[in-house]
Amino acid sequence: MSRRLADGPRGEMPTRHDRPWVEAVVALGANLGDREATLDAAVKDLARLPLVAEVRVATPIESVAVKPEGPDDEAPTYLNSVAILMTRLAPSVLLEYLHRIEARHGRERRERWGDRTLDLDLVSYGDVQSTSPALTLPHPRAAEREFVLVPWLAIDPDAELPGAGRVDALLERLRRGGAS
Repeated sequence: MSRRLADGPRGEMPTRHDRPWVEAVVALGANLGDREATLDAAVKDLARLPLVAEVRVATPIESVAVKPEGPDDEAPTYLNSVAILMTRLAPSVLLEYLHRIEARHGRERRERWGDRTLDLDLVSYGDVQSTSPALTLPHPRAAEREFVLVPWLAIDPDAELPGAGRVDALLERLRRGGAS
């Protein structure tokens, strides 16, 4: 299930105006505070970004927190979703906006993979593949995360993760292997 939140270009910003529209996939997660309200507000923030033409969002799912050591049943559970948006923002500019949205919703970066009010990850940006220290695309752990693949597949049954393959096949492989 998905819902469309915005249609039509949103304002301008200092970027190339001739940049083509690109589909970007953003994973959303929250395990502190009013998780549902935070995710709803974050999706509205995404829809208001300049040079964003459309935002589709999956119905959120619940998942166990994943820490560097693995799943943590003692931590508060996450509410996760995926948003697909059409944008003319450069990937680095989009990432900066994602960080600003996180900060606006109280995100503090105190520990790696710690509990958080909001987490926004740029999962993919068209078919771009990058290993830059500033931005790795696609997201290096997206293919290993059921909480990313399930909502993504719900709003795009034909989705593909660049360099990794079809999302449905990745999910099937993940479930057969018993990973998160």
